[in-house]
Parts: sequence; structure tokens; C-alpha cells
Amino acid sequence: MAEKSYILKGFPLINFLGSKDCNLRILQKNFAGRIIVRGEKLTLVGDKKDIDSFDSGLQIMFAKVKAGDRIDEFLINSVYENSDNTEKKKEKLSIKLPKKIIYSKTDGQEEYISAIESNDIVICIGPSGTGKTYLAVAKAVQNLILKKYERIVLVRPAVEAGENLGFLPGDFMEKIAPFLRPLYDALIDMVSRDKLTKLYDTQTVEVAPLAFMRGRTLNDSFVILDEAQNTTSVQMKMFLTRIGSGSKAVVTGDITQIDLPHDRSSGLVRIQKILKGVKGVQFIYLSKKDVVRRKLVQKIVEAYERYSNEKKE
Repeated sequence: MAEKSYILKGFPLINFLGSKDCNLRILQKNFAGRIIVRGEKLTLVGDKKDIDSFDSGLQIMFAKVKAGDRIDEFLINSVYENSDNTEKKKEKLSIKLPKKIIYSKTDGQEEYISAIESNDIVICIGPSGTGKTYLAVAKAVQNLILKKYERIVLVRPAVEAGENLGFLPGDFMEKIAPFLRPLYDALIDMVSRDKLTKLYDTQTVEVAPLAFMRGRTLNDSFVILDEAQNTTSVQMKMFLTRIGSGSKAVVTGDITQIDLPHDRSSGLVRIQKILKGVKGVQFIYLSKKDVVRRKLVQKIVEAYERYSNEKKE
């Protein structure tokens, strides 16, 4: 039996161990020996060959948390599936932001980031948990910092998912605030609150419902339309024709979660035929393989997919 110890300093322990040591349990599943953590000391106990192999993955994760990242289930599993190839891929495609560096975690995400970099309009379709919105917002923030665009405009349709807006308290802007919250959350994860407040005050960053886009022309802007499966064909056309000179648009949505009334067709579904083959427009399709939240979410997506297929049959 052999031992190897590490002192966990230079970063918040929760970023490595996870909430209630959840990451520690996942690490243990990937190591043949025992992992012991006492205070700031982590010790591997087991066969020397197993320890040496496991150490290479730990060094990758230590580097990530020291750079300000949080370790999660997906990263741990992907590192130990193929640490060398995974790391090379992550270093190749990264999004550097003030608060963190974001890496592509799947082949689909890598293709998505590349598409955003090289096309004027990118339409990304895929299930929940694949990073569609998060990566688009990250690229928008990165491009704003690099002064490639003058502002960011984040848009969402205000469509109820089984609820009714009329029963929510407050005026119209207060009613639609919950629909825009995921976009705020993504921004707060990437930019300090003080900086974000300044960006809002100067209208450098705008988060708005789709209805507010009518009649506008957006020049020199990075524009994101999120939850696009809940736009009608008319709304989708309206949005895309807002894109002015020097602007880039990213459209994201999940066509398996359409909340429109049954008598209305989704603009995101129809646009696949309308814009097919149009130069400057690229479609990216993410799948259950690109779900990066956690294994359980991936299993839920797979279960719904099986149910849908069985229903069709």
C-alpha cells in the first residue's frame, strides 16, 4: 500500500469538495483506493500505480479551482474518462471572463462555441442542461470586453409554462421579471454585481422581453434570443429582422418544451426549414450527450426521450 498527500490551499475548499462534500464521493468512485480528507489535507491510500494515475486528474482539477472554477460531477467524470484528451480540448476552447474561465465540456459545446465565433447568426437547439444559454451569454460578455460589440441585448419571450401572468403581482415589468431571471443569473455568474449595475445603467447590457424588440434596429450588438421555442413564426421573423449592421445573433431553444397554445406553431421549429442553407446562418444541435449539469439530469432527458419515442410508435 502507498500514500500520497496534498494540502488544499489557495482556493475555497467548497470549490473543490463541493456542497456537503458531494464531489468527494464522486472522486471516490473514480479511485480504486481510499480518499481521506482531514481539514485542508487530502490523502490517497492505495496501489502506487492507481495513485499515480489518479494524481494526473487531480492536478487538472487543482489548476481549475485555483483559476477560480468550481469542480462538478461532469468535470470529474470527463477528466477520468480521458484526462489528456479532455484537457487539451478544454485549453483549446476557453472563454476568458472577469470572474472565471469557461471551458467547453463536450464535442457539441466545442462546435457551438466555434459556430458563434465564425457566423453572424447561430441557432442552437437542444435539451435542458446543455449550456445553450450560458455559453451564448459567456461569448457575449467576452466579445463586449474585447470591444467587438458596443452592447449586449438578451431577449426572452414572456410565455407562461402552465401558469398565468395575470395572477402575478405588480406591473408589467414586475410580472415578466421571473421570465428574464435566468439571463440575470448567467450574467451575475460572469461579471461582478457592481460592474453589472454599471453596464445596466449605461444600457451597455439590456435584458428585455421579446415584445420590446418590435420596431427597433440593433446595430453593433451581440443579441441573444433565449427560449426561442416559445416564439411564433411572426415573432421569430420580427426578431431576426431587428439585427442591424455589425451585430451577431444567437438563438437558443428546446423544441421538446414548447409552451405555446396548441393552435400556434413554434417559430424555432419552422425556421429550420426556412433558413436551411442560408449563408452566414449555422444550426447547432445539442443532444443528451451534451448535458453537463449532472448525470441525473442526463438520465431524466433520456427517460423523456424514450417516452416520446414509445408514444410515437
